[in-house]
Amino acid sequence: MMSARINVVGLVTACLFFHLMAFPQYADAKRPVVVKIGSGQARVTFLSGTATVTSSEEARVRILKVGNFLKEGDDVTTAARSRLEIMLPDGSVLRFADMTNFKIHQIEVSKKTGKRNMHVRVAFGRTWASIKKFFFGLKPRVEVSATNAVCGVRGTVFRMNVNEDQSMLVRTYEGEVNVSKGGEDIKPPTPVGPPHKISGPTPVPGPKTVTMEEWTYIIRSMQQIRISSDGIAEEPKAFTEQEDKNEWVDWNKSRDEAVRDIDVSLEDE
Repeated sequence: MMSARINVVGLVTACLFFHLMAFPQYADAKRPVVVKIGSGQARVTFLSGTATVTSSEEARVRILKVGNFLKEGDDVTTAARSRLEIMLPDGSVLRFADMTNFKIHQIEVSKKTGKRNMHVRVAFGRTWASIKKFFFGLKPRVEVSATNAVCGVRGTVFRMNVNEDQSMLVRTYEGEVNVSKGGEDIKPPTPVGPPHKISGPTPVPGPKTVTMEEWTYIIRSMQQIRISSDGIAEEPKAFTEQEDKNEWVDWNKSRDEAVRDIDVSLEDE
């Protein structure tokens, strides 16, 4: 009896070994892909068509390729019939449709300092964001902004359309997105010069009343908000999968599934 049981085990083991040798793709089917990303970088993980980048350090235009890295100050534009996916140091993903322009304002992810801050500003085009809720216990502080609104994200899936007239549509699929009225671009600080005479004290304005022009909404799962070209927001409302169904949405959902098998190796300096 014992001999028969051993023979059965041996037969099963031999069959499994033969199967893996004959079909090696199944042996690696569940093996995750590891992507190395620096704490202040984003990596191009998918590109269909053409995307170009200019950096704050040099004026020349470069054509992006899969595996290239982006950093703070990089300004990226996707061409017609193109799509771009970048992975952030925490494994979160941003995707951009064709004819989209965005600039990376901040990438700061570090297990050593406990920081996880990212900010991308979209001038126009369509963006899909899939932000991880936790990364080594660190909660995200992510902003995807445009002229008329700022989307604050704490771990969610959402998309944002910015039209040429700066009207916008934001739809949330998982989690919550804090959408507030956009502000002016932050100007760089004035360089410190030689000593000079300063004017006398001036009155400091007191607390100001929040006007109707300033607004903040929390957009929950399967809700949307529309913002006009002059920055006026409609009340959030629900949307259905049927009215939202299109090729861009379907592709992003399939890519969200694909990147689940990617593990990030954070190169934390």
